[in-house]
Formats: sequence, structure tokens, C-alpha cells
Amino acid sequence: MNSINRRSVLLAGLGSAGAGALAACTSGSGSSSSNALINPSGSAVAAAEEKRKSTGRRQKVTLTAAPAVIDLGGGVMPKTWAYDGRTPGKEIRLSVGDTLVAELSNQLPNKTTTSIHWHGIAMRNDMDGVPPTTQTAVRAGSTFTYEFIADAPGTYFFHPHVGVQLDRGLYAPLIVEDPKETLDYDDEWVVLLDDWVDGVTGTPDEVFAELRQGMGGMEGHDMGDMGGMDMGASPSPSASASSDGRSMKFMLMGAESDLLGGDAGDVKYPHHLINGRVAADPDVYTGKPGKKVRLRIINAGGDTAYRVALGDHKLTITHTDGFPVQHQEVDALLVGMGERYDVLVTLGDGVFPLVAVAEGKDANGFALVRTGSGSTPSVTVRPKELDGVIVTASQLRAADDVRLTSAKTDVTHQIKLTGGMMKYNWAINGKPFDMNDPQATPILIEEGQRVRLDFVNDTDMWHPMHLHGHTYQLGTHGPRKDTAIVLPKKKLSVYFDADNPGQWMLHCHNAYHGEAGMMANVAYRA
Repeated sequence: MNSINRRSVLLAGLGSAGAGALAACTSGSGSSSSNALINPSGSAVAAAEEKRKSTGRRQKVTLTAAPAVIDLGGGVMPKTWAYDGRTPGKEIRLSVGDTLVAELSNQLPNKTTTSIHWHGIAMRNDMDGVPPTTQTAVRAGSTFTYEFIADAPGTYFFHPHVGVQLDRGLYAPLIVEDPKETLDYDDEWVVLLDDWVDGVTGTPDEVFAELRQGMGGMEGHDMGDMGGMDMGASPSPSASASSDGRSMKFMLMGAESDLLGGDAGDVKYPHHLINGRVAADPDVYTGKPGKKVRLRIINAGGDTAYRVALGDHKLTITHTDGFPVQHQEVDALLVGMGERYDVLVTLGDGVFPLVAVAEGKDANGFALVRTGSGSTPSVTVRPKELDGVIVTASQLRAADDVRLTSAKTDVTHQIKLTGGMMKYNWAINGKPFDMNDPQATPILIEEGQRVRLDFVNDTDMWHPMHLHGHTYQLGTHGPRKDTAIVLPKKKLSVYFDADNPGQWMLHCHNAYHGEAGMMANVAYRA
């Protein structure tokens, strides 16, 4: 591994002030000043919302973001920030066409602002939760009410879009059920994956502060021994040191994965959680042999892709990012940050490990499926399925009823992913996103267009690229997704219909890469 090249960029997370610092009506460089952008609170956004089919039902919830001491099991009780004192937060479940009315109460300390982004939902633009683009950040001691129609069934989740708050305990599942569901199963289990540092070895802000220093100070030093550095399956009592003497308490060196094309991640996490539980004290699903269970798998992590398998079972992929695919049987899944997969599994008789390997990091999350008697597997067990058939998203095919209709492409935008660890300068098209620049260059589209995005990864690291407000299709027949893995030095083309006017963030869902600048505004012309 070329350690310097692999680290040419240091984690760039989810928008510092949220996810976009563009003003509501800006013009892009390279375009004339007449290219006014649709206002997130304008009439075009309201008109699009009126077209959504509504049941007339309204579900009201209150979400209080506040400091909390949470129990992760095994005696691990970190101080963090959470919704209503728990991590993950309480699941929200709606039916298609229902209106969610969610009041966010910000009780975070030290004048900390926050927001809620409803990840994967194609809702009205002014409810997307992205300060300062779609709303003003919610001040400490204040409230903000999100109200939108959820008109697409699927597995989603929600989290802040301010700084690196996603890597705290502020997240929860959002499930939109389809009353016309044709999938046949007996029960559901939501499986929420997360990498955890907050309140154990540091805070996400401390992680970002270290990472943003980059590796420039290491130029000229011998990097040959970096592959053997501590990869942090558990917290180290003392911080590692870089070649120039700087502390590297959080920076992860030598993490590699063939599935991810090389470099796997940047952060040393002391714990990897499944449903808010550490491996030593796992979450347990109790069922009956022969029953068919739908697993809704969500990766809410900040910097970790997970390889997921259930020991002695096959998994049948039915959905990606909420949208159905042609069913595909696999042994294991690779789930990047922000991705969701729904799978069906027919349960055997006994006690089985659900293992989420932190890809390339020599650590894993662990849970149990119990349907009968039997001894509890070791937390270090590695089911053979982890090394079996793993189908990547690009090998899946969209179900016929959600595949995009054939149409000519109206506009193509190259989305070059640039930067590296040396200067920690993650960016899109060589320009780090500036949260404070209201004239930042938008990626311009127009309502009614068929849009093609060509992701060209010019870096030595993989990036899970997430588009707000839309679901794109991988290639001409691939799955419908809103978050897709783009491997190092590879190109991925996706297509979507511009049918949801507004200003929408496009960014790497590595919580530190986005925050460092790998983000852009996909904006509709007014």
C-alpha cells in the first residue's frame, strides 16, 4: 500500500454548518448572473409538494437533541448527544402518503446549533435540514418543526447536517411502510450499524481537528512501517505518534480492503455497534425456526463500511436505499455509510451470530439471532459467509416497476472527487465546498431534465456519494439509490429525473470528508 497516496485526503464529513452555504438565489461561476436558483421556500417547491399523494394523516413527534449518558452495554456508558436520551433514537414509522410533523427541540450545550436531515427521503426542499442552504440552523434553546409528505416507501434514517454531529448519538431509523407491500415475510428487524468514538476516546470534533492537520508534515519521512500501526479494535491507552512527532490518537493507518479498492478508512474507533450495543453485550433478536424475517440494515457510521453476514444463513437482497431490486441471494453484504439494504432470511434453529465486520479495521459489530437452544457464539467468530458470495450494488438490477424509463440525457455533469490525506483537502472538482460562501458554484440543472452524473474518483480512497432529494439509478438498468460507493480511480455514472425543485446537497457520506469539503450544491435554475 502507498500510505501517503492513500491518505491524500483527510476525512471530510457532513457539511460544517450543515451541508451547504449557498444563498437561496445565487449564480454559479462559469454561468451568467442571470442563472438565479430556485429558492428552497419558493413557489416551485410548494407546487412540487402539492403533487405528492397524501393520505391526510399527520403523525406528530417531538425530538429533543440534548446531552445524555447512554448505556452501550458491557459497562460502556459514554457522555454524548442523543435524541430523547437514547441511541439510536426512537424509530419513526409512517405509511406512504402520511405527513410527518416533527418538532426538533435543541437543548445542546454551548450555543451549539443543529438540524435534522431526513436521509433518502425526496421531500420538499425547505424541510431537508441543511443549514444554511435550506434553513437557518436551529439555535440552542430553540425549536424548528419539519413537516413533509413521505410518499416513497422504504428504509431511511435521520441525523443532523451540522458539522460532524452525525458521529455522535444523534440518529434514528425512519421507516415508510407500503400498504400495498407484496413482499412476503413474518417479522421485521431493523439493524442499525454505527462506529463509536464519542465519550470513549474523544469527540468527533477532536477527531476532525486531528484529521484536518493532514499528513503534510510527514513529507520526506520513511512511511514504510505505517502498515503495521495500531488499527484500533479497542482503545489504546496511549496515542500513536506520527513521524514528525504529532500525536495521532484517532488517525487510522494501514486499513485496507479489497472490496473497497484499497484504503478502507481513516478513524480508529473503540467500538462498533449494532442497535446501540457493543459486541460484548449484544442486541438479541428472538424468533422462531422457519420464519421469514425482513432485515432493514442501515449504516449510520461516520467512517466505516461494514461487511454483514448472519452465520449459517443466506440473505436475499430485496431493496437498496428503499427501492426494490430483482431479488439476489448472497452470503454477505457490503454496506457503506449512508446506504441501506433490505434482505429476507429464513431462520434456522439455534443461536446465530450477526456479524458486521468493520471493513479493513480488524474489528466488528456483533448481535445475536436466537430461535432455539444452543451456546452463544464468541464475539470474535467469523462466519464463513463473510468470505462467500458478496454482490456489489452495481451488480444488482432495479425492479421493473421502479426502473427509470428510457429517455435521452439532457445534461451531463462530471463530478470529480479530488483531494487526499497529505493536505486533507477533500473536494468536488478540485474546489472544497465553502459553508460561508453564498456565491459558491452550483451544479446547475433544470426541472424536467434527465440528468447524468459521472462520478470520477481521482483519489486513493473510496467515497459513498449521497444525493439529497432524489434517487438516482446506477447505469441504465442498475438499482435505484441515493448513496453509492465510488471506488478509488474508478468512474460511476448515475441517472435521475429532475423532478424535485430546490437546492440539494451532493456529498461524500464519510462524516469527515464531507466536512472537509467534498460537497456541492445541485441546484435548479429558477
